[in-house]
Order: sequence, then C-alpha cells, then structure tokens
Amino acid sequence: MKLTVLGYWGGYPGAGEATSGYLLQSEGFNLLIDCGSGVLSQLQKYIKPEQLDAVVLSHYHADHVADIGVLQYSRLIQSFLQEGIKTLPIYGHKEDEGGLLSLTYAQHTKGIAYDPSRELKVGPFTITFQLTKHAAVCYAMRITDGINTVVYTADTALVPELVPFSTQADLLIAECNFYKGMDGSGPGHMTSEDCGKLAQQSEVSHLLLTHLPHFGQLSQLVTEAKEVYNKKIELASSGWTWGA
Repeated sequence: MKLTVLGYWGGYPGAGEATSGYLLQSEGFNLLIDCGSGVLSQLQKYIKPEQLDAVVLSHYHADHVADIGVLQYSRLIQSFLQEGIKTLPIYGHKEDEGGLLSLTYAQHTKGIAYDPSRELKVGPFTITFQLTKHAAVCYAMRITDGINTVVYTADTALVPELVPFSTQADLLIAECNFYKGMDGSGPGHMTSEDCGKLAQQSEVSHLLLTHLPHFGQLSQLVTEAKEVYNKKIELASSGWTWGA
C-alpha cells in the first residue's frame, strides 16, 4: 500500500495547495479518499484523473468535496477524447441526501451510499467506518489491503470510540486543526494534544498530523503531540508519501 497526500489544509487551501485529499494505491488500484479544493490539480502530479478507480468521502463539507464537480468534468471531457472511460464510483454516506445525489453525473460518475455499519470492499481495500463528532455527519475510516492498515480520522473532536477503532494501525492520519490548550470540540476538531493522546492510547506506529490550521507555527503541533506520544510524528505536506 502506498499513500500520497494531495491536500492537507483545513477549511481552504494554502496558495498552490489543496484541502483534504489522499491517494491510496495497491495492486494497481487507485483510490481517492476525500476530494477537497485543489485536489484534482495535485492528483495530476501522480496519475491522470481518468486513472482513478474509486473515490470514498468522509462527509460533504466543501473542504472535503469541493473538487468533485471538477473531477466529474474531467471524466466528461476525457470521454470525448478517448474511448473506454468507465463510470467512476464515488462512495458517500446517505445522511445528506443532496450530497449523495450530487455524486452522480450522467454516465461519468455514480454516487453509491456506503453502509457505515458494514465493511466496504473497494478493489484490494477493505474499509470500516466510525461516526465522528463534527458539525456535519462524518465518518472516520480504517483502511487495509490485508497487509497494512491506515486510519483516517476525517474531521472530529476526540471521542473515546476512536481509540479501539485506531488500535495498532500502521499509520494514523489525524486531523489537527487546533493547538494545545484550545477547544475545538464545538466545531468538531482535535488539538495537537488530542492527536497525541489518540495515537498513544491506540498504540499506532506512526502519526501524521493533517487538516492543519492557517495560523500559528505548524511545527509547534508536532512538539505538543510529542508530549504525549513518543513514536514517529510528522506534519502532512503536499506529496508526502508513506508505504511501498
């Protein structure tokens, strides 16, 4: 399994960058997790948009889905330029009916509701879901290809359920929108200290801080998380990769 960070900013992208988007690759299968603002531009550094095999969305906030429309247009345009462009499945939850309906675009993309109480099998990946605490209905994901396991918290405040859900993951991608001492529980976000606690209690091997804030010194987030988690911690950045 290989993971490439396409976007990591919270809310809106930094100049020339993107909000939430992660490319997972295994056995020649290309899976996109979330598709925020600027993600399609970043994706093209690694694969062509028509090479995507599936997309899975955590929720429908714009910084996680803003480029879905752009992705749909890319499939439309490529259908005029080449033959064999298949319908792209885009998986989302059904609690937001309008959001789910927006994932289908003619024959180019098809919105498919995942059942968060059941495993979702997409190519070589098996995905399980955990409801998070956020301003909109949102699901964390535990993704495995049978060899490696990645947990993506998506957007959430720290909740006890995330500890067993994340247990012994090879990589924990944790949203970190606030610094130690701040309170992100209202809008449903974690602090650096929260991320460290989650990583420590769930005994993960590696912590990646993402969904980063647009204020403060970002390196401080790592310093604060290290106060409670003593294994490897890194800040997400464009093009950051993990795995084979």
